[in-house]
Amino acid sequence: VQLQASGGGLVQPGGSLRLSCAASASAFSISLMGWYRQAPGNQRELVATITSGGTTNYADSVKGRFTISRNNLETTVSLQMNSLKPEDTAVYYCHLKKRLSGGGLANYWGQGTLVTVSS
Repeated sequence: VQLQASGGGLVQPGGSLRLSCAASASAFSISLMGWYRQAPGNQRELVATITSGGTTNYADSVKGRFTISRNNLETTVSLQMNSLKPEDTAVYYCHLKKRLSGGGLANYWGQGTLVTVSS
């Protein structure tokens, strides 16, 4: 499975960015997709996830500002980030949890896209 992320960049505080991640996997096999982020000196942390059933989960720090969604084919996940703050600066990683034919789940990660919030 390959994950192709796009949409990072430099934005001023209060601005918006939209990240997208396309997965080379069948929608049927995808259990969950989401975004994590890692700022310098920090551990990777969950930002938002969406399950195959459409259930979303957000970190408290982004609730009300970020929205995760999927496309109709359910193989692309997007993260709309509004009211960005300097503390949102990080490398954002796309994550996918795939159902295995023999049972169980496997985790896949994208290459990361840098989001910088600065004036």
